[in-house]
Amino acid sequence: MTLKELKEKKLETGLTNAMISKVSGVPLSTVEKIFGGTTKAPRKATMEAIERVLAAETSRTLYTHVAPTGMVMDTPATYNASPNPKKLYTIDDYYALPEDQRMELIDGVFYDIGAPAMAHQLIIGELYLLFRECTDAHASNCDVILSPCDVRLDKDNYTMVQPDLLVICREYDTTGIRYEGAPDLTVEVLSPSSRKKDMFLKLYKYQNAGVREYWIVDSKTKTVIVHRLEAENYRPEIYGFDAVIPVGISGGKCSIDFSRVTRRLELRGWKE
Repeated sequence: MTLKELKEKKLETGLTNAMISKVSGVPLSTVEKIFGGTTKAPRKATMEAIERVLAAETSRTLYTHVAPTGMVMDTPATYNASPNPKKLYTIDDYYALPEDQRMELIDGVFYDIGAPAMAHQLIIGELYLLFRECTDAHASNCDVILSPCDVRLDKDNYTMVQPDLLVICREYDTTGIRYEGAPDLTVEVLSPSSRKKDMFLKLYKYQNAGVREYWIVDSKTKTVIVHRLEAENYRPEIYGFDAVIPVGISGGKCSIDFSRVTRRLELRGWKE
């Protein structure tokens, strides 16, 4: 692989520099220099070691996880794994992670979040303002909360997620360190490393936990996929980036004019 191909494959797999270093044996400082652009012409042996890790990750469709103890563990990304405390990570492991290592824990498996791109943050920032306008205009009892916010989705010891944006329309403990249970609405903005997780795994988890509505924003296709999960005979609805999208949980009171998000992106030179 070329250096460009390695970087693309890293985004695809979602592996962190620390994970690649642990598995390949290449020093973390070297890995960071390669993917950070400081090292323009890495040694062949170094490139081959990193390539083996990324190629294996893709071909086996496994996520390689680094445990808080430093051990490396390969775990299949299954959607309905039964919790097994002898094999799977718990919330205690989640809270033991280093502060600079952003992860989600889903059914006992760690998934790297990584730092979001600027367009991702612009989209979420604008959506936060638009949802807040809706809730304020209609004297709603709903709160709109931005990530990072820990959500103990299943109220068990094996899942802790961080939706990009969540809406809560019920009583909850505002003094707590996390939200317990299913938010009323969640929003995820897709990135190359989170696409499959957000579109399939998180959809499965949100639906089964009792989330009422789930929005998936895809800047690559300029679409918003809305899952109104509590609707009878529900099926996903797809909107363009110029659409006015009704908020299902508002009972027809609120809509989000997504063209305002698009205008903000275009003002900043966005050319996805």
